[in-house]
Amino acid sequence: MTTSLSQRLADARRDHTTLDTLPSDQVPAGFDAAYAIQHEILSLSGTRIAGWKIGAKSATGPIQGAPLPDVDVHADGARLRRADFASLGLELEVAFRFDRRFEPSATPYSEADVHAAIGSFGATIEIVASRYADWPKGDKLAQLADLQNNGALIVGEFTPYREDFPYVAPSLTFDFDGENVVLASPANPAGDPRRLLTWLVNHASARGIAVTPEMIVTTGSYTGMFFPRGAGTASGRIEGLPPVSVTLD
Repeated sequence: MTTSLSQRLADARRDHTTLDTLPSDQVPAGFDAAYAIQHEILSLSGTRIAGWKIGAKSATGPIQGAPLPDVDVHADGARLRRADFASLGLELEVAFRFDRRFEPSATPYSEADVHAAIGSFGATIEIVASRYADWPKGDKLAQLADLQNNGALIVGEFTPYREDFPYVAPSLTFDFDGENVVLASPANPAGDPRRLLTWLVNHASARGIAVTPEMIVTTGSYTGMFFPRGAGTASGRIEGLPPVSVTLD
């Protein structure tokens, strides 16, 4: 019997291995299938949802996301093994926490409801990595199923939410062993990342999942993706927020 894609991905995450080209019958047939596999991976791994990654490729484009396993969410200053990831990229992002629970609801939550509940925010570094050997090539739905290429999330200190923060294009620095690795003028391709939050709450609600104040919701890169060639320390600072760093040993 062929092992399911969710089991293969769960095993690859646990063992720090990659998969070769997928047989056609394991490529997700659509978004619903890809999202179902995400949650099967967490169930098979025995992990809980510690947060979410969400993003969009343009200010009006469609939104996608994935749950983040608790074992892959780390505090500022974490040291992780470089060898645990095949190809990886680093991104500097802003994440949010809510100050209330959003229970699953038959009625969609409004943007006003969601934005009124933003309680705090902070800087994060996402380690973008894949369980597919040919990444970043490959089927996009298969990548979405693989927790949207999440390897780990490093979370800086959070501060009280501010309406007046320049969310579209904040001033920032991002370096790797002291070398600037910002690839272009800092900006989030999704525009104001807060527009993503209502989608996330309703996406989780439709799947019977509560979004809680403990969950971290990271919202896409301001810096492009930097691919380090070896070990080192990535350090990010977004003006107005505490810094965040991670060391790859």
